[in-house]
Amino acid sequence: MIIDKVAPSEATFTNAARLALALEDPEMAFDLVKQMKGFNILPKLRSYGPALFGFCKKGMADRAYEVDAHMAESGVMPEELELSALLKLSADVKRADKVYEMLHRLRATVRQVTDSTVGIIEDWFKSEDASKIGEQNWDTSKVREGIVMGGGGWHGQGWLGSGRWRAVRTQIDEKGVCHSCGEKLVCIDIDPGETENFATSLSNLACQREVKSNFVQFQEWLQQHGPFDAVVDGANLGLINQKTFSFYQLNTVAGKLRQMSPSKRLPLIVLHTSRVTGGPARNPNNRKFLEFWKKSGALYATPVGSNDDWYWLYAAVTCNCLLVTNDEMRDHLFQLLGTSFFPRWKEKHQVRLSVSRSGLTLHMPPPYSTVVQESENGSWHVPTITGDDLETPRQWLCATRARNKIHPF
Repeated sequence: MIIDKVAPSEATFTNAARLALALEDPEMAFDLVKQMKGFNILPKLRSYGPALFGFCKKGMADRAYEVDAHMAESGVMPEELELSALLKLSADVKRADKVYEMLHRLRATVRQVTDSTVGIIEDWFKSEDASKIGEQNWDTSKVREGIVMGGGGWHGQGWLGSGRWRAVRTQIDEKGVCHSCGEKLVCIDIDPGETENFATSLSNLACQREVKSNFVQFQEWLQQHGPFDAVVDGANLGLINQKTFSFYQLNTVAGKLRQMSPSKRLPLIVLHTSRVTGGPARNPNNRKFLEFWKKSGALYATPVGSNDDWYWLYAAVTCNCLLVTNDEMRDHLFQLLGTSFFPRWKEKHQVRLSVSRSGLTLHMPPPYSTVVQESENGSWHVPTITGDDLETPRQWLCATRARNKIHPF
C-alpha cells in the first residue's frame, strides 16, 4: 500500500500487527505501531493489543512494559484485558512491584473486575512469591498520609506485613463489613470540583442531543425550584412490577422520600409529557397526584421528542442529591459520559426500589465504595462484577495476612 503511494490508516497498521501476532512476532507488531507516528496516525488501544499480548504470552516482561509505556506516551488508556495480562505476566516473572502497580491501576480505572481477573489476583496472593514480600515495620504516619492524600481506600506505600496471605471469596454486609476478616470498607470521597465539571459536560452533551432551548428552559426551571434532596426517574419507578403505569406506586415512593428528606419536601419527579397527559394520567385519582406534585413544584414534564434521562440525571448531579431509579444506566447515552467519574457518582447517589408483598423498599447507596481497596494494615479487598448488591450479593476477594498488625515506626 505504501509502495503504491496509498496513505495507510490506523486500521492498516492494526491489521498488519494482527498478522504479525499470528506469526508469533510481537516485535514486528510493536514496530508497526511505532511507524504510525511517521504517518501522523494516532494509535488506538486495539493497535497495541498484538504487541502487548504477544510479549505477555512469551513472558517477555521488559518488552511488554515498554509497550505499556508507549501507550501512556500516546495517551492510550489500557482497560481490564490489558491490565489483567500485565498483572499475570508480572506475577509469573515474580515482579512484586509491578503486581502492586497493576492492582492499583485496576483500582483506579476498572474498579470491579471479572472472574478471570480476580482468579489471577487470587493466585498471586496464594503464591509463595507473595508471602516473601512486604514491609514488616512500616511508617504508619506515611501510610495514613497516603490514605488522606488519595481520598481514602488506598495508601500506595507498597506491600505491608509478612508471611502467607489468606485469600478467600466472600461478601460484604450492608454496613460495609467483610464477612471473612471483619474489616470495614470505606467510602471514598468525590472531589466537589469533579462533580461540577461532570455537570458541565452533562449539560453540554444534553444540549447537543436535545433541543437546546428545551434543555435550557429546564435548567432555568431547576434554578428556580431547586435544589432537591432527591430526584425520581418517574417512568422507571411507575412500571416496576406493574403491567401498566402506576401513579399510586410513584406517589408512595415520593411520600417515603419526603419523610426521609432533611427539608421534608417532595422529590423532583421527572416524567415525559406523554405520561402526564395520556393513558393512566386521565384517571381522576391520578390527576390528583399530578396536580399535587405540580403545585408543590415537584413535577417536571419533559417535552415531546425529548429523552427524559438527560433531565433527571442532570437534576440529580446539579443538586448533588439522591437519584431514585432501577435503570442501571448502561446504554449508549450513559456510555457517552465516560467510565471514570460517572460510576463513582452513581455508586454514591443511586437509590433502587424493590417491590414485594410486604410493600416497597428503598435500597440506599452502600456506606462503602465498591472498588478495589487497600487498607491501612496492608490487606486487600477486590470486588467482582458477579452479583448486583440488590438481589444477589456481590462477590469479593479478601486477602489478609495473619501477622498484619499496625506497627508504629
